[in-house]
Amino acid sequence: MHPAWLLALPLALLPWLAWLRPHTIRFSALRSVTSRRTWRSFGAPVLPLLECVAILGVVLALARPQEVRRETLRESQGIDILLAIDTSGSMDAPDMRAGPRELTRLEASKLVMTQFVDERPDDRIALEVFGEDAFVQVPLTLDHEALSDFISQLEIGMAGKNATAVGTAIAIGVKRMKELDAPSRVMILVTDGRSNAGSVTPLQAAEAAAALGVRVYTIGVGSAGRGGLFGGMGGADVDERSLNAVAVRTGARYFRAADTNALAQVYAEIDQLEPSTGRTKEFVHRDERYLLALVPALLMFVVHMGLGATVLRRLP
Repeated sequence: MHPAWLLALPLALLPWLAWLRPHTIRFSALRSVTSRRTWRSFGAPVLPLLECVAILGVVLALARPQEVRRETLRESQGIDILLAIDTSGSMDAPDMRAGPRELTRLEASKLVMTQFVDERPDDRIALEVFGEDAFVQVPLTLDHEALSDFISQLEIGMAGKNATAVGTAIAIGVKRMKELDAPSRVMILVTDGRSNAGSVTPLQAAEAAAALGVRVYTIGVGSAGRGGLFGGMGGADVDERSLNAVAVRTGARYFRAADTNALAQVYAEIDQLEPSTGRTKEFVHRDERYLLALVPALLMFVVHMGLGATVLRRLP
């Protein structure tokens, strides 16, 4: 565009100002002057008006108006992440806080997990639920909006509420991820108990994960002293030693989260440890639109010349 040409817009008023300028006509006798108006006198303002519009169109055309369209192409090489969350009965303990609100462990986990999903647009993420049993609720997907909807619908007891099969959860997650072709494969497991169900121990499952290159980050949630990390509901205290061993064996880390802020910090740290790689290219398309102004301007000039030479012709 050449916006400097817009400074010339006042030139479009010159024909109209010239027409408004008072004119003095001398007659040899008053009888030569008549007060009768004709259709030509009524049509006289049309000519300067056409000139104004024509000049306005030319100035706008010289400014080169354009329609700009931006196209963003994102080239991403994200990682595959499986989120495994404990939905056993002890996750219903209301000992987590988000500001003034008191939340259960499951509610706090869902809240922070959704934020984590939103901040990793380039990664395929899956959701696994476990308790007495374990199953993949959502397979790996880039549709994070749908995934967040599923996370919000998680409930206590979806996979059994009376026990916690941590080893089974890890084994099922690893089985789902073993054939994936991704630069990095990560599992994030959230629980507040110890593994007391299933035929696979957490360490056995960790061996399989390590062999297949799947890193398993483990998170123990719950406040100490309230059915949390050191004396859970129904004896479901977290087995920190086991969860730490799983993480270390797979090249990951174990985290403790005693409140919502700590849980958010855990996910933020994992986000730093497992960065996604992506590049963004922006293409700018510019379509010239000066003809939208120039064509009407030329048409006004032609009409002006035609009327000025015929029906609205004036004597010098």
